[in-house]
Order: sequence, then structure tokens, then C-alpha cells
Amino acid sequence: MPEGPSIIILKEAVQPFKGQTIQNASGNAGVDIGSFKGQKIRDIRSWGKQFFICLEKTTIRIHFLLFGSYSINEQTKPDKSLRLGLHFSHGALYFYSCSVRIIREELDAMYDWKADVMSDIWDPSRAREKLKAVPGTMVCDALLDQEIFSGVGNIIKNEVLYRIMLHPETITGNIPSKKITALIREARNYSFDFLNWKKAFELKKHWLAHNRKICLRCNLPFIKKYCGKTHRRSFFCENCQVKYN
Repeated sequence: MPEGPSIIILKEAVQPFKGQTIQNASGNAGVDIGSFKGQKIRDIRSWGKQFFICLEKTTIRIHFLLFGSYSINEQTKPDKSLRLGLHFSHGALYFYSCSVRIIREELDAMYDWKADVMSDIWDPSRAREKLKAVPGTMVCDALLDQEIFSGVGNIIKNEVLYRIMLHPETITGNIPSKKITALIREARNYSFDFLNWKKAFELKKHWLAHNRKICLRCNLPFIKKYCGKTHRRSFFCENCQVKYN
């Protein structure tokens, strides 16, 4: 599943289409694709893992789910996984194996933009208040809560918890205040590290915990476990990542 930094890369890549008019639309998204034809793209936005193509009358929301992908200006053969293709006088956008939804409401009324860890208006104090409101939640679940940390996915979760030496099954309400501060800070810091490494095509070589087998601090085997209600893979060291009780 693409995480917030990957969506930022997509948003930057499709900026040349802003202001262009859709000449034709194709795909099997299960929405009224025909209504996109003739509409101009007035804006490109993102919120965490969600990508928005804002048209004159409606907004197209793309969520890449677990296995979604996209291509830009590439010639494609008939593909059953093509959910949406947007064709312009100069170029085309293709989205595969993803969720496509039409939004008619104003986006600003639907999303808390200050919850996006990569946003210029990210508000760490608001994240702290939201964490206080879920004291019985495991931190591995809290980090993946898009209403608190929009854009954080499983890779970022594992790396942040390793950076700050915090066990993923720690209950949020038991985490000391200074560690909460570190959690919030590193959720944003690592997201921007992720972005820079992804652009340089070297993300995986910087992983310290995700998909790793040995803790570099302790030289002990990592635990791999499907933790919390989200049941996503966690990689952690029981020796150096503290579980607060």
C-alpha cells in the first residue's frame, strides 16, 4: 500500500496535467467515468494516502488500497486491472487495482488537513490531543489511524517505533509524555526521510526494522508479529523497544 510520501511523489509528477481538459476516460471503476469527459482539472491534492483530482464539477478520489499502481503517458494494452484512464491532448494518466470514488462535497469540509503528517499545516498538538482520546489503543494501531497520522503506513510505523525504542503493543495511555513527543515528531521526520529516499530510489536500504531479521542495536533476532486490531506486520526488538505497562 503506497504511504503518504509516495502519494506526494505522484502529486508532484502529475502537476503538468493541472489546467488540462479530459478528452476521454476509460476503465472499469464502477463510477460514471463518462462524466469526466470535457472537464478541466482545476487542482491536484492529497491527504495522507488519498489522491484527489479536482475537476470543475466533481472530485475524483483515488485510494491505492494494497496493490494499486499508476502510470503516466505510457501506452497500455487492454488490462482488466485498469480502473481509470484519463486521456488528454498531451498525455494520459492510468490507475490500476485501486478504489475510484466521485466526491461532490467540498474537500475542506471532509478532511482534517492538519492531520496529514506531510502537510505544511500539520499540527502536532492536535495529534497529541487525539492520542489522549484513545488511551486504550495500542500504539501500533494509533500510528496507522489516518485521523491522527494521515499518511503513515506500515513501513513508517515500524521504523518510527524502532527509532524511538517503543514496543508496538504498548498501550497509548501508558506512554510517557516525552515519548509521546518523540512519537509525534518522528512520525513526521521519518515521513520526509522516506520521501527523500524514495525519490533517490534507495528507500529499502535505509530500513532498520521493516522486513529486517536482526536488531542492529542489540544483534538479536527481531520479532515478527501481526499486532493490534489492524493486524499489520510489526518487526521489533523485545530487548531495546520498551513496552510500558
